[in-house]
Amino acid sequence: MAAQALALLREVSRLEAPLEELRALQSVLQTVPLSDLREQVAELHLSPLFSLLNENHREQTALCVSILERLLQAVEPVHVARNLRADLQRGLTHPDDSVKILTLSQVRRIVENSDAVTEILNNSVLLKQIIYCIGGENLSVAKAAIKSLSRISLTQAGLEALFESNLLDDMKSVMKTNDIVRYRVYELIVEISSMSPESLKYCTTSGLVTQLLRELTGEDVLVRATCIEMVTSLAYTHHGRQYLAQEGVIDQISNLIVGADSDPFSSFYLPGFVKFFGNLAIMDSPQQICERYPVFVEKVFEMTESQDPTMIGVAVDTIGILGSNVEGKQVLQKTGTCFERLLTKIGHQAKNASTELKIRCLDAVSSLLYLPPEQQTDDLLRMTESWFSFLSRDPLELFRGISNQPFPELHCAALKVFTMRKPRLREMVVS
Repeated sequence: MAAQALALLREVSRLEAPLEELRALQSVLQTVPLSDLREQVAELHLSPLFSLLNENHREQTALCVSILERLLQAVEPVHVARNLRADLQRGLTHPDDSVKILTLSQVRRIVENSDAVTEILNNSVLLKQIIYCIGGENLSVAKAAIKSLSRISLTQAGLEALFESNLLDDMKSVMKTNDIVRYRVYELIVEISSMSPESLKYCTTSGLVTQLLRELTGEDVLVRATCIEMVTSLAYTHHGRQYLAQEGVIDQISNLIVGADSDPFSSFYLPGFVKFFGNLAIMDSPQQICERYPVFVEKVFEMTESQDPTMIGVAVDTIGILGSNVEGKQVLQKTGTCFERLLTKIGHQAKNASTELKIRCLDAVSSLLYLPPEQQTDDLLRMTESWFSFLSRDPLELFRGISNQPFPELHCAALKVFTMRKPRLREMVVS
């Protein structure tokens, strides 16, 4: 069958409108093992197929894309990078997005190969085209371009290629396309910044991180809501958190939470800010974060009083995150009656809210009550048992009733509460 495929490939290269031959080749290739194609790789002349992509014929283009996706799997990335360079460059500017995605998939293979990536780094034209793919309308194309560029940035040579050349100007130019594209470039910058302290240094020197942080604390509330998600991603890394602290960004976010009470539009960005601190607390020290930024805990408790299900959901999620380890549980315990009242509200929502919010409440409760075997001291067991009692006048009946409902998500979420290693509670439930 491999011989038949090669014969059809040669036939296609000689014809101007080889639609029938392309259909036959696509069909044959579905039955040819990749191992057989690899043995014949020297005879796989693919440039004619790439040239057919330039024809204004939708079916022909679709067939060529499908065929190339199969054949290129048999070709080593180094060979693709060295021998199909011009084809890759044309593919990245093709009007059909499927061709761009095909080309970017090959770029991804190349940049993931240590022997081939140099071919990309030495091709400034191709790199520029990848950058401009971020500005296209198709999100899949943009995401593929971002992934390839972030992969390139894993090496010192890649960082230098992107940030110490005219390509940085190209990135800044692409950002001017519109707001959506600007956020895509920020996404790329955050991905690169998160890789290492060195990569963060390159990104900060470029000025793009500073620009992102300036937008985060700016006056546009919708922009704040988008930017806080990216800043939270940066905070997942230790060096990212250090940078944000050193630049005073965490203090600024805290101050914005303080000022949210007088901002009628705070509901747009407040959930993201609270999530930021929740993640910050669990990644560092819940006690240190909550002591240094008490407004965070105060705001979470306040949000549970809201009439907005979105606010309640974020508050409940954050409590679950905060109480997922012993230090966080102890922080919550220190708030005394405030936390006891909050538990009662969570129990009420678990019974009466929408299905989605019920599930979030149940997930938070299971996180709060769970203790690994090695942490099941008498004091901690008594503490979580008391928390269980504050959820409802009859908490066992509350969870028994939820677990008997004919909705699998609710059923499972309620039963998860009892995965904590507390034999007495499990026995009470079973009985």
